[in-house]
Amino acid sequence: MAETAPPAGTDPIAERIAAWGGWRAGTLTRIRELIREAVPGVREELKWLKPTNPLGVVAWSHAGLLCTGEAYRGKVKVTFARGASVPDPAGLFNAGFGGGTRRAIDLAEGDTLDAEAFRQLVRAAADLNEAAKAAKARAR
Repeated sequence: MAETAPPAGTDPIAERIAAWGGWRAGTLTRIRELIREAVPGVREELKWLKPTNPLGVVAWSHAGLLCTGEAYRGKVKVTFARGASVPDPAGLFNAGFGGGTRRAIDLAEGDTLDAEAFRQLVRAAADLNEAAKAAKARAR
């Protein structure tokens, strides 16, 4: 399915998040706020639109993919594309340890997310992307 630009004046990310409803929408709205605070100007988009998921997946990028946000029946999942390489001194990552690249944070209803530690994690992911992009440019 081809991605098209949203009509002027709409916020497709907010609409996608609101579609989940309840505590999941509230959690993802807060995550969105924290990401935007951590990386001003972060790129937000809906990716991977397809018939089985017509609303797509919320994704945040800065010099490459930072993370995605998805809601499931019993949890909200924030998956960091290069999470295995991102320092996590507060131990926020609690899922996705089976792979060599991605790490995730799973939040259930009522869970509390340490806002400052999360902003630091997002900023570290952005810094990692910037460094990788700069190294690639130098190699050319």
